[in-house]
Amino acid sequence: MPQSAVLARFSPYLLLAAAVLFWALNWIAGRALRDDVPSYSLAFWRWVSAIVLLLPFAWPHLVRGWPAMRRSWRIMLALGVLGTTFCNLASYTGLKYTTAVSGSILNSFVPVIIIAISWAFLGQRLRASQWAGVAISLTGVLIIVGRGDPMLILSLSLNRGDLWIFASMLLWALYTVCLRWRPPDLHPLGLLGANAIVGVVTMLPVYIWSLSQSMHITWTAGAAAGLAYVGVFPSVVGYIFWNNAVARVGPNKAGMFMHLMPVFASVLAIAFLGESLRLFHVAGMAMILGGIRLTSRSHNPQAVAGMEN
Repeated sequence: MPQSAVLARFSPYLLLAAAVLFWALNWIAGRALRDDVPSYSLAFWRWVSAIVLLLPFAWPHLVRGWPAMRRSWRIMLALGVLGTTFCNLASYTGLKYTTAVSGSILNSFVPVIIIAISWAFLGQRLRASQWAGVAISLTGVLIIVGRGDPMLILSLSLNRGDLWIFASMLLWALYTVCLRWRPPDLHPLGLLGANAIVGVVTMLPVYIWSLSQSMHITWTAGAAAGLAYVGVFPSVVGYIFWNNAVARVGPNKAGMFMHLMPVFASVLAIAFLGESLRLFHVAGMAMILGGIRLTSRSHNPQAVAGMEN
């Protein structure tokens, strides 16, 4: 039975919620594995596993799309490096030093960064309400990064994990903006497969370097289960669920489900990692989501998967 026919049996809203849950659990896994799996190994083996699972679905689209990808090799290389290589390395490195709660909430700021990049480099005009939304969301980010203490911001005594997470958000926002130049006829599974292949190839030197520095995986049942999870559910199953549901309900309705990411991740981090939801988390998340609401009033949100994304 075709994949689409199987998924058609399920509510698209259930598929959207499941996809976001898989991505939220990626934050939990990244944080939980920090002592056993180096961030370079986690990013590399996540996408090696994804390629193995994706190839049966993506191969026909890669073959058909090869001429277009070859003509647009520069943008394909940029998409793979930004969205897979650097973004994953930065986010998993960040989770070694900051909590999954902080990381997932900061990730909510991505839509605002995308709008700001579009204004700065693509000449997109912003209304006063959108500028206000950018300012409010940025304030929310600063509240979280500063742990609710303005003096930490002023003294630049910031958590390096939060800075790595912010770098990964910037990279994902750049990737999302660059998607406008992707080959227009390339199937989404072909794009995902190409991104994964470029990501693994460009991560390989970093991974080999990490091994030379004795950054090895400590193999435990938990490490093996975590690596299997990040390679299967957030990288492949979540993406397939998301694309199927977006095709059925449209990107605007689907995009609203991304706001469940910090909620799911916070609840899961408290339940499984023993983390705390502090007042500055709540205040920062409220301001980020309020700012997104303002910036998206006259802006059609794109249904894009983050760290995943």
